[in-house]
Amino acid sequence: MKLRFRQKVFLAFLSNGLLIAVSMLLIAAYYGHRNFEEYLAKVEGEKLQELAETLGREYRKNGNWESVLNSWNKWGKLAAIGPPDVRGSAGDPPPPPPPLPISPPPAPSSSPPAKDPGEEMAGVPPGRVPGRGRMPAQHLVLFDRQKQPLTGIGASVGEYQFQPVIVDGLEVAWLGLKKDNRPMHPLDAEFLRHQLRTLYTIGGVALLLAVLVTIFLSRHLLASVREFAEGARAWTSRRFDTRIEVRGRDEFGQLAADFNAMAQELERHEQMRRQWIADISHELRTPLAVLRGEIEAMQDGVRKINAGALDSLHFEVLHVNRIVHDLHDLSLIESEWFRFERTPVSPLEVLDEAIKSFQPLFEQRGIRIEAKWSVAAHATIMADADRLKQLFSNILNNTLRYTQVPGVLEIRHEIAPDRLVLHFDDSGPGVPEESLDRLFDRLYRVDRARSRSLGGSGLGLAICKSIVECFGGRITASKSPRGGLRITVIFPISAA
Repeated sequence: MKLRFRQKVFLAFLSNGLLIAVSMLLIAAYYGHRNFEEYLAKVEGEKLQELAETLGREYRKNGNWESVLNSWNKWGKLAAIGPPDVRGSAGDPPPPPPPLPISPPPAPSSSPPAKDPGEEMAGVPPGRVPGRGRMPAQHLVLFDRQKQPLTGIGASVGEYQFQPVIVDGLEVAWLGLKKDNRPMHPLDAEFLRHQLRTLYTIGGVALLLAVLVTIFLSRHLLASVREFAEGARAWTSRRFDTRIEVRGRDEFGQLAADFNAMAQELERHEQMRRQWIADISHELRTPLAVLRGEIEAMQDGVRKINAGALDSLHFEVLHVNRIVHDLHDLSLIESEWFRFERTPVSPLEVLDEAIKSFQPLFEQRGIRIEAKWSVAAHATIMADADRLKQLFSNILNNTLRYTQVPGVLEIRHEIAPDRLVLHFDDSGPGVPEESLDRLFDRLYRVDRARSRSLGGSGLGLAICKSIVECFGGRITASKSPRGGLRITVIFPISAA
C-alpha cells in the first residue's frame, strides 16, 4: 500500500505521540512499583530496628533470651503492629512484656486450642488487620551471635536481612527478616492498583491529546504543502504570476518567500523570452521585406538590375547574415554545455592587438584612440583569448559606429590586488539615462532607425555581457566625463 504524503505526516506525528505516551506509562509503572517496594523496605527496616532496640532492653534486664524465647509468638505479633510504646518517665526503661509460662504441648484434640492471653495484641481492636509496613510474625527469626537460629529452626541465613541487637555496644544477637516472597498487604496492593489506574487514565488522556494535536499539526503543515503544489501546477501552465501568501517567519514562510521570488524571476524571463522572439521576428522581417520588395520590383521591371540594386541587395543579405551570426554566437556562449578554454591570459595584450587591428578604421572615420596604460603593466586572468578579442572588438566596433566625428575614444585601466578595471570613454553622443541599464539587453537599440542605417544588429553588447560574465567579471554602462558613453569592464585577477 502506497501512502500519500499527508498520511505519512499524520502517522509520523501519531507514532511519535504514542511512543512518548507508552514510554511514559511503562517508566512510571516500573518506577512506581520499585519506589513503593523501596518505601516498604525502609519502613520494615525502621520497624526491625525498633524491635531490635526493644529486644536489647529485654536482654539487658534479664541477661539472657529465655523470657523472649518463651514468648516469641507474642513478640512476633507485637512486631506486626509495631513496637510497644517506649515513652515513659525520663530515664525509665519501658516495661517488658509479661513472660509466658512454659507448658508441655497440648494433646491432640478436634476442638481448636484456647488462645493464650499473652498472645492478644494489646491496643488493637478485635478483627483489625496489621497495616502497611507491619511485618508478618512468621517472617521474623532471632539468631545468636554466630547467626544460628534461636527461633525458626532450620532457617537459612541467606534468606534474611539482618538487624543487629546491640547491648552496651556489643552485638548479642541478630534479628532477621525474610527477604523475598513476603505477601503484600491487601491495602498495599489496592494502593498500587489505584496508582496504576491513575497512570492509565493519564496515559489515555495523553494519547487522546496526541491524536488531536497530530490532526491539527498535520492539517496545518499540509495546508502549506498544498499551496506549494498548486503553485507548481500553475507554473506548468505558464501562469508565472502565481504567488503564495507568506504567513510567518518560519521555514515555511521562508520557503513561500523563495517561491514568490522564483515565480517573479520566471515571470521576468518569460517576458524577456516573448520580447526576444518579437525582437528577432522584427529584426529579420525588415531586411527580408526589403529584399522581397526589391527582388519583386526587379521581376516586374519596375527597377532595373544594375550595380546599385545589387549593392542594396547585398547590404540587406549581410545585415541578415550578421544578425544570424550574432544570434548563434550569443546562444553558443550562454549554452550550458559550451566550455571555454580557460588559460592565463593578459587582457591588456589582447586589447592592444584589437586596437592595432581597428586603428585604420578609426583613422579613416576621424576618431582618435587614446590608450593610456603602461607597457610594463601586467594583469593575468583565466579566460579564452579568442573570446576576449571578440569582446574588445564588439566594444570598439560599437564606438566606431555610434561616435560622432571628429571624436575621441579614451581607454585606460586600473589594477587592484584582486581585479582589473578597463574604462572605454567616447566623446558622444551620449545615451539617455533611462537607456543605460538596457544597453546590454538583446536587440535593444536607443535609436532603431539610426542603428539600422549603420548596420548594427543590437546584439553586440549583449554578447559582451555574456562573455564577461562567463569569466566571472562584470560590465556596466554609465555617463562618460567626455560627454558620451563609458563602458566599464571588471575582471577578477588570477593568482597564477
